[in-house]
Amino acid sequence: MRSFTHFNAQSVKEACKLLAEYDGRAVLNAGGTDLLGTLKGDNLLEYPEALINIKTISGLNKIVESKGTLRIGALAKLSALVISPLLNERYPVLAEAARTVATPQIRNVATLGGNLCQDVRCWYYRYPRHIGGPILCARKGKGPCLAVKGDNRYHALMGAKKCFAVCPSDTAVALAALDGQIKITGPEGERSIAVTEFYSPMGNSLKKGEMVTGVEVPSVADHSKQTFLKFTLRKPVDFAIVSVATVITAKDGVCMEARIALGAVAAGPVRATKAEKILVGRPVDDMAAADAAETALAGAKPLSMNAYKIEIAKTLVKRAILQSRQP
Repeated sequence: MRSFTHFNAQSVKEACKLLAEYDGRAVLNAGGTDLLGTLKGDNLLEYPEALINIKTISGLNKIVESKGTLRIGALAKLSALVISPLLNERYPVLAEAARTVATPQIRNVATLGGNLCQDVRCWYYRYPRHIGGPILCARKGKGPCLAVKGDNRYHALMGAKKCFAVCPSDTAVALAALDGQIKITGPEGERSIAVTEFYSPMGNSLKKGEMVTGVEVPSVADHSKQTFLKFTLRKPVDFAIVSVATVITAKDGVCMEARIALGAVAAGPVRATKAEKILVGRPVDDMAAADAAETALAGAKPLSMNAYKIEIAKTLVKRAILQSRQP
């Protein structure tokens, strides 16, 4: 690793001030499970001049529900989400998404904020310097997206522009199905943004000097059924080939409300709103699930090597919907 200046931020205000002062030349560190590997691989064009440790900021690891709103701090460990009685009882889709991330060792140090803000896993983007990198690409500001004409097995199916890398966050998919909002603080104060609007093909919505401080989720119906499914190559530890999160409320077997979010198909989680509308008012059965799955993937535009992800996504959508019938 190269040398850098290290700070222990004592408050969100101090961390944001340091970010603004370094103007893109500083990075935040919490669990460090992604960042430290990136620094060791030295696979980006610019190495940070400063690393700002935010584990020293108190109060950002809480998981609480009050007045119908779930609030989780950015420093909450993924392992805490997995074992939280509140999440397992009221928001199990988020607990299950956290449970599928990596290994127990990583979940014990990785944070919710870090999982939401982690960088993409595209092998062109992350190609290590010590074996010939870094490789220039659109995401690094120079050249085209090399995945378009190259090896694009795990790249985007939907909404890609310039960069076809997919969002690797599992918790983002669950939060999208829960209508979650990401809380952001910066030099101009606090703001919120929907999880589905936080990501873009070239990064995320954080501005100069801003950091994610937590998430908020509105209350869900007591009788809603929540499901998170994830298809991977190496089951226990891998990033998703495709993932799906659903929150479905039914009465007497008829769907009253549906939320469906797709993961690993675009730059961020995708809400399948047309598929949701198709379900409402219909019995939750095989035909309705199949129709919703077809509609959810109707806008997919695969590259040369990733069309197989469409069928996987359809299967996961159908399975998730049908699982909502279970008591």
